[in-house]
Amino acid sequence: MIFGGCDIGSLTSKGVLLKDNRIIGTAIIKSKPKPSESAEKIKETLFSNLNLKDTDISYWIGTGYGRERIAFVNESLSEITCHARGALWLLPSAKTVIDIGGQDCKAIRIDKQGKPARFITNDKCASGTGRFLEVMAKVLNISVDELGHLSLHAKSPITFASSCTVWAQADVIRHLNDGRSIEDIGAGINIAMANRVAILASSIGIEEDVCMTGGVAKNTGVLMSLEKLVGHKIKKPKKADPQLAGAIGAAALAQEKKS
Repeated sequence: MIFGGCDIGSLTSKGVLLKDNRIIGTAIIKSKPKPSESAEKIKETLFSNLNLKDTDISYWIGTGYGRERIAFVNESLSEITCHARGALWLLPSAKTVIDIGGQDCKAIRIDKQGKPARFITNDKCASGTGRFLEVMAKVLNISVDELGHLSLHAKSPITFASSCTVWAQADVIRHLNDGRSIEDIGAGINIAMANRVAILASSIGIEEDVCMTGGVAKNTGVLMSLEKLVGHKIKKPKKADPQLAGAIGAAALAQEKKS
């Protein structure tokens, strides 16, 4: 039997198909204006890659901010529930999950079954989210991926006075005009973001193993800075793309539902 998870986020949408607890298909797309269109594109991509049809899927679970607009799912669950389960699937020893998405950040303490025991989210401010990095990368005229590597080459990272996205953007422009190196500015951006996330994560009590998921988990600079700030080693899942955690959790929960 095949089980599906569909995570419709504000910036990206993700899909995962599981068979015998093994990933057989994945899809990541830039979200479309309407969540329903993103969901259909995810399904179309998964199905075309594997030559599947609707009746081949035993159960779908949807998640993400657009979960209520997914027409084909059997059930919808919260992002917290799906990300917690997805993190445990990716890293069975995980007890704390830090998920940084495009528009929000979550810190979740999970039990042995992958259920959330404590959690906190930051969805009222762009700082501490993927959106913050996206805005700063645009000002520096580089890609978000390039921004992640700048910390490795910085000699004197800049300290940003404000974590507000608008003010930080103005600071980046000022430092560029002052002739500061792009490496030092980029490292400062990564550290500023890590600071916001560390405050959030520490408030729920961090317990190892710590697992980082979401697209920002691919940013080495933020991950290294975050490790120093929280005082714990943070593991980036290697079993699958950490950006898929929510969709993986949804598919894993769909599988449990019918097992």
